[in-house]
Amino acid sequence: MHKLFLLSIIALCVSFVSSQTASRSPAQSQPSTQSKLSVHWEELTASDFRDAIALAQGTCLLPFGILEKHGPHLPLGNDLLNVRYVALNAARQEYAIVFPEYYFGQIFEAKHQPGTVAYNARLQLELLQETTEEMARNGCKKIVIVNGHGGNNSLLPYFAQTQLDRPHDYVVYVLGVPRRGEQGEPKHKSNPATDMHAGESETSISMIARPDLLHLDRASQESGADQARLNLPEGLYTGIWWYARFPNHYAGEGAAASTELGEFEARTWINSITQAIRAVKSDQESLRLQTEFYKRSKRPLDPPQ
Repeated sequence: MHKLFLLSIIALCVSFVSSQTASRSPAQSQPSTQSKLSVHWEELTASDFRDAIALAQGTCLLPFGILEKHGPHLPLGNDLLNVRYVALNAARQEYAIVFPEYYFGQIFEAKHQPGTVAYNARLQLELLQETTEEMARNGCKKIVIVNGHGGNNSLLPYFAQTQLDRPHDYVVYVLGVPRRGEQGEPKHKSNPATDMHAGESETSISMIARPDLLHLDRASQESGADQARLNLPEGLYTGIWWYARFPNHYAGEGAAASTELGEFEARTWINSITQAIRAVKSDQESLRLQTEFYKRSKRPLDPPQ
């Protein structure tokens, strides 16, 4: 009887130790530093932020959206939602820190539509400069602005060019909106020439990024056709061109969207950002050349070294 009691006690102890061992993850099953650190800037603690900067090798993404009408069927923040979706997914594949929501760009052409937020040009540039400088002060020495809005196509390269005006200890890169027509892309149902805003392609990506905000049944309530109300020679530009062509702030046919096209375009976009992150991490020349340029620009009459 005594022996049976001792055996019961031993079995109980073994069971307890086994359960305690099982509850602890073995060293080889511990998640990597990358999997433990969020890619979201705002989700990191102050101490984790230091580790994240080191893991990202100082590489940070600034996904750039806007608040504007997107046809009758997509949310006002569609560009912001889509670009953050692809940027966050890319950063999880090749670790980088992703800055919080940013939508302070160029959208004067949509001021006649409800919900548009259009900041003046000076503020757009000043805020972007202050933001990148604060990012750099916190260790982001390689900042990739990931553009998700066509209205920024001229603003962002110009901003990058203005970085040569005075010295910086960081580099700003701009990754534009990806071109369509990649190999293997599903066939479009609508005219690609006018598939420019809230049309088949953009709506298809939204089916993947935020299907809960999509109202596909409304996509045909307005026309996204080109009104062609200007007759100017090619190469002659005027700011009213977009309104002249697409006064509804809708270009294309959102009703033609498909998840097949959306999955392809989202995957292609994510891959392009992932490749950009890797290229930026490997880039040791941009900052060196930038620093060299700053020094030479102070004394342009000195002979080259």
